[in-house]
Amino acid sequence: MTVANEHPDVNQVAVFLKQLQIQCCDRFQEFNPELPFHQDRWTYETGGGGITRMIENGQVFEKGGVNFSHIKGNSLPAAATASRDHIAGKPFEAAGVSVVMHPLNPFVPSAHMNVRFFIADPESSHPVWWFAGGYDLTPYYGFAEDCKHWHQTAKAACDKFNPDFYDKFKAQCDQYFFITHRNEPRGIGGLFFDDFNELGFTESFSLMQSVGNSFLDAYMPIVERRRHMKYNDANRRYQCYRRGRYVEFNLIYDRGTIFGLQSAGRTESILMSMPPAVEWHYNWQPQPGSEEENLIRYYLKPRDWARE
Repeated sequence: MTVANEHPDVNQVAVFLKQLQIQCCDRFQEFNPELPFHQDRWTYETGGGGITRMIENGQVFEKGGVNFSHIKGNSLPAAATASRDHIAGKPFEAAGVSVVMHPLNPFVPSAHMNVRFFIADPESSHPVWWFAGGYDLTPYYGFAEDCKHWHQTAKAACDKFNPDFYDKFKAQCDQYFFITHRNEPRGIGGLFFDDFNELGFTESFSLMQSVGNSFLDAYMPIVERRRHMKYNDANRRYQCYRRGRYVEFNLIYDRGTIFGLQSAGRTESILMSMPPAVEWHYNWQPQPGSEEENLIRYYLKPRDWARE
């Protein structure tokens, strides 16, 4: 849907995204006050740039990144959009924030959030534009309380715009964050939307803001609830084993990673999502009846967590 006389304002979006980056870093910093985020400012060859903020070796977060970018390019990569092949190769402008947090404690899940805006042919009278984003949770040990809170928060962020959006975006998330070669999901899902402009610029932007702002409300109570749980070497090794699935998805399927590499983006920022310690074991199988088996058989299945 296009709203008459409503021209998209990428700078307005960028202002919000910069503030969202600061807000996320400030909240994460509360758990590791002794370890400030490292910050890199970088420039993009054809215009714009970004700010990458990283934390490593913290007591709560073993590695985490919050990346802001606002770039201008001469040729839009095909990976930028799933349904608009005709604009591949057009001049473009893109702004986004991407968050990936890998906690040290295996009982605290990894979390990912990304919200972004694309506009192709930005100088034309009828540019093609859309919003995209969402967030998903990757637990290593399952807790129903956490799953329900995560999805209920996601649902509340969508319901104010359309009561059908949560179910639609949840289904898209379950479909997108699926590791096809393993025939298993990456985690318990959340929200995912792409090529979204059906509410017009102002309301579509408001939806993106609602999703971005709700991420901390969804994630931080889970971190607080689990970060002091005792764990052993076996729990830690299982966490590292499951992180391997995270790496496989991001390097093979993730559109953001592919877009960044195709558009000659900053490699260190693109690959900030990689966990710091990972293990692969040949044909490993969990012990029957174990918590590890429970994660795979019960939690890593599409479920209506928001209504359970």
